[in-house]
Amino acid sequence: LFSEMMQSRLDCNTVTFNAAISACEKGGEWQKASHLFGSLMERMVEPDSVTFGAMISACEKKGQWEKALQLVFTMMQRKVECNTITLNAVMSSCEKACQWERASLLFSVMMRSR
Repeated sequence: LFSEMMQSRLDCNTVTFNAAISACEKGGEWQKASHLFGSLMERMVEPDSVTFGAMISACEKKGQWEKALQLVFTMMQRKVECNTITLNAVMSSCEKACQWERASLLFSVMMRSR
């Protein structure tokens, strides 16, 4: 359905991308979610905290800790609010990959930025 919307040139905004990315996240399809995120960026649609949160959760569920970290730093660069749930998902992703040093560093960076 979402692919048809994009092909028919209907207005795909942040909300529609968020719904599609969240559906992929819930279905364990992190690569499809990542593809949609890339399409969102190509179309110059502004991602929000929901967009990033869904992407980070998708990465966390599939062990993509490096991508999750990259996304949280992109959030910071774009000045998108990183809530506790999103931060926990990134740190959980790092923890599951035995990357506790990175989780600790992220926590320190986030505490300094508040």
